[in-house]
Amino acid sequence: MSYKDKKVISIGVVSELTGLSERQIRYYEERQLIHPDRTKGRTRMYSFSDVELLVEIANKIEDGLQTYEIRKINESQKEQKTISKEKLREEIRGQLNVRFGLMNRNESKFK
Repeated sequence: MSYKDKKVISIGVVSELTGLSERQIRYYEERQLIHPDRTKGRTRMYSFSDVELLVEIANKIEDGLQTYEIRKINESQKEQKTISKEKLREEIRGQLNVRFGLMNRNESKFK
């Protein structure tokens, strides 16, 4: 896990870093745009990636987008990243197969 993804920042610090009020940050959580972790004491904890995402959200809101539109955009971007990662895995698997003469499980040596 990258240091950017570790949830170690409190909402007060996030507010200072982003210029957003704590109320705005909680609202974005209610709208499922951001997903902080919670401590045992129920304190919200954010990562540096969350801070960057909150700034992007604020910019999109400022540009006139609605929260549901932002959520759809974020979901689409996550899907694209997942698809890209899977394509990369397939390419690497194919290169290893070619390099080392490996076969898919469905292929038989005795064709």
